[in-house]
Amino acid sequence: MTTPKNSEISHELVSQSGAAWNGQAYDGYPSGKPQITVMRMSLPAHSELPWHTHPMPNTAYVLSGQLIIEDKESGQRQHVNAGEALNETVNSAHRGYTAEQATELIIFYAGAEGQSLSESLPGEEPEY
Repeated sequence: MTTPKNSEISHELVSQSGAAWNGQAYDGYPSGKPQITVMRMSLPAHSELPWHTHPMPNTAYVLSGQLIIEDKESGQRQHVNAGEALNETVNSAHRGYTAEQATELIIFYAGAEGQSLSESLPGEEPEY
């Protein structure tokens, strides 16, 4: 195994923030034994996730396509394209949906052992 020269190594900071996409500040992490979860999600074109909340900070990185996030209370929307990341809100109802393109995401959750990653609003289907 050879070690690459430093000139061959590169990095790019994609996202670093203490707040969600809509400006909601993160107050802290859940108490309990930490559990990091990484999920890959595929959404077909013209699909939508149910209205839901998350009890912990999490970030979605768009591998391909475009995801549109919508806040239920304000109606505010954010478009996130391939190569971009989005910090999701905590305990605030929102949903994601796609338009013309299928979308692939990697989602990183910073939760606690035994904690649900997503909680659908009453009358909504589970997110996954």
